[in-house]
Amino acid sequence: MPLPDGIDELARSAARGDRGALDALLAAVRPEVLRMCGRVLPHREDAEEACQDALLAVARGIAGFEGRSSFRTWLYRLTANRARSTYRVLRRRWRVEADGVPLPDPPDPRRTSVVAGTRLDLLDALDAVRADLAEVVALRDVLGLGYREIAELLDLPEGTVKSRLHEGRRQVRARLTGADR
Repeated sequence: MPLPDGIDELARSAARGDRGALDALLAAVRPEVLRMCGRVLPHREDAEEACQDALLAVARGIAGFEGRSSFRTWLYRLTANRARSTYRVLRRRWRVEADGVPLPDPPDPRRTSVVAGTRLDLLDALDAVRADLAEVVALRDVLGLGYREIAELLDLPEGTVKSRLHEGRRQVRARLTGADR
């Protein structure tokens, strides 16, 4: 992950209330947070909205960063959750705005990015499974964290992480293939 050296110390300083450290921390992590949000949300504007939401959450929640895990791991969890939350808000907003308006035809696969369509399908599937399972799948399969990092971040045994990942993937796969209907 391309976060600068010393980011953990900067985060600890910010957590202790150092305003200058918080400003420097937010500036340092913004490119990586935007990149992570872009891995979850297919449209640049949506990723930027999620990035701003995640940075606000960092600023508000940094006092709760205890340093038990690396700041990178803490940031990944927070960003994954904010990106998924932003997607739910955007989807809800679209449904409200479309209320009473005929929904458009499904997108033409010849003109739609396969990656974008797949990510939206994945977000919908993740939204439909239990939150603890969805979080592990997002951290591992979308953001690429290792089992040990996820275990430390969620304060779970590594075996529990693997079990949740297996079950989460099974449920997501069923949603994506329509096998759950």
